[in-house]
Amino acid sequence: MRFFWFVFTISFSIFSYAQQTEHIDRGIVALPVQEGQVYVGWRLLKSDPPNVSFNVFRRDIGFDAYEKVNQHPVDNSTNFIDLDAAPGHGFNYKITTLIDDVEKDSPGEAYVFTLSGNLPWYSIKLKDKVELKRVGIGDIDGDGAYDFVLQYPNINVDPYFRPGYWKRSPEPYKLEAYTSKGRFLWRYDMGWAIETGTWYSPYMVYDIDGDGKAEVYTKSGEGDPREIDGHVLQGSEYLVKLDGQTGELQQKQAWISREGFESYNYWSRNFLTVAYLDGVNPSLIIQRGTYTIIKTIALDKALKPVWEWESTGIYENYKGQGMHGILTGDIDLDGKDELVIGTAALDDNGIPLWRTGLGHNDAGYIADIDPGRPGYEIFYGVESGSPQNGVCLVDARTGEIIWGYEGKTHHVHSQGMIGDLTDEYPGLECYAGEAKGGYKFFLYTAQGKRISDKDLWGLAPRAVWWDDDEQKEICHQNKILEYNGEEKLEIQGNILIVADIIGDWREEIITSLPGELRIYSTNIPADSRKICLMQNHLYRMAVADASMGYYNAPQVGLERE
Repeated sequence: MRFFWFVFTISFSIFSYAQQTEHIDRGIVALPVQEGQVYVGWRLLKSDPPNVSFNVFRRDIGFDAYEKVNQHPVDNSTNFIDLDAAPGHGFNYKITTLIDDVEKDSPGEAYVFTLSGNLPWYSIKLKDKVELKRVGIGDIDGDGAYDFVLQYPNINVDPYFRPGYWKRSPEPYKLEAYTSKGRFLWRYDMGWAIETGTWYSPYMVYDIDGDGKAEVYTKSGEGDPREIDGHVLQGSEYLVKLDGQTGELQQKQAWISREGFESYNYWSRNFLTVAYLDGVNPSLIIQRGTYTIIKTIALDKALKPVWEWESTGIYENYKGQGMHGILTGDIDLDGKDELVIGTAALDDNGIPLWRTGLGHNDAGYIADIDPGRPGYEIFYGVESGSPQNGVCLVDARTGEIIWGYEGKTHHVHSQGMIGDLTDEYPGLECYAGEAKGGYKFFLYTAQGKRISDKDLWGLAPRAVWWDDDEQKEICHQNKILEYNGEEKLEIQGNILIVADIIGDWREEIITSLPGELRIYSTNIPADSRKICLMQNHLYRMAVADASMGYYNAPQVGLERE
């Protein structure tokens, strides 16, 4: 077995060497800690050799010259506390690399205005006082820093037919693009043909065409096709490609048709994602359907079909196996991405790999949850009522159920959570809950031991690497908490995403407040360094998915091992 994994590691690294990847800068961030002290953090990159160390430089705004602020090269971490930053000043920070005594500039720069208190966040002011629904993250101007494509207003019209779910859209969605430094670039009106709900309005920010700058892809329509009550039941539907820097329309073609879907509730479920189906080049994936028929199309960089699949004919038993999103990852360890469309998976060629038969799930996460088993596992929380295994762990390569809750569940809700929350047990802990049919909560070890049945963090908490240890903290009710309940920080705003978009290997918490995108980033020094999480393939694919469907927090993949 050990020999197999050695061979796999070597072959995988050779296969993925030419993979189209992002070129990102050092992601430098500077944040006040207390009066006269500034935390500076930056990325360790895959291209850095093991013996790399760093110097930190500061410049007072208004002066040209940088001065080195560290006495000795930083070689055990990718952060530094500047103890001599005068309060009430604006400073720029940059870093240099030292490799075999050769010093080189490294792209990226941070700005901070020093205040007297602890301020572990910075913000981007929006053009209008709107509250955001989603954020897409990508380098749209090619400068190596992550930019933002925002969707607003924060409204969700659900196509479910039960009274009280669907409602008329009060106004069309808008997309707005801002650079990493907060400069407004463009606004795109999605129009009345796209109702204001998660399922009608997926968009994707990613460099599919390979020009080094992320494009924006989204679902589109024409004119105002609404019925008298506000439903959009007919009219043309398109996939559109927008220029990331200008918002201008670059390409437009037909979306997956409504044909074959039984009702408005079922055809209104739409998704976009990205996957490296050949292991080298990104493909755009469009999908329609969740609860009954499912149609999936893979497109190349020119948006030409690579393959098409639907759950009809010999694949009839794949109907209703969808989730509120798509999980992307190399689940069979062949160097190519597969698509986990719910409680079923499609191979890189569009042919189904397996189905569990559990039906529609709300929660789903791919990760190396149990390190004692080879490869990946998937943690599921199943929305469809289940006599057993409504909360379960599945082998990602085969779909085999490894362990599960033996009792009945009615509707396991929302996203749940996985993460290494405590060092008491090996692997990642798995959490989920349900409200329908009486509240139930489930906290399991990676090996399937149920260690709590209490409401610990609601139905949709977020796990985040925040402090200086290996365990994750938990975002719950606008607080960052330790597993034992100790409060680390209070945060403000509606959480949009948790992702390592700047600074060292710890993660940022991005929130929405009226007229503001706020980025919380740790200012706790760590005596460790790890490669930027956004250079981990499984993690990066999950961050790309944050602007479609339900949000599933990113997980670090095996290539980091």
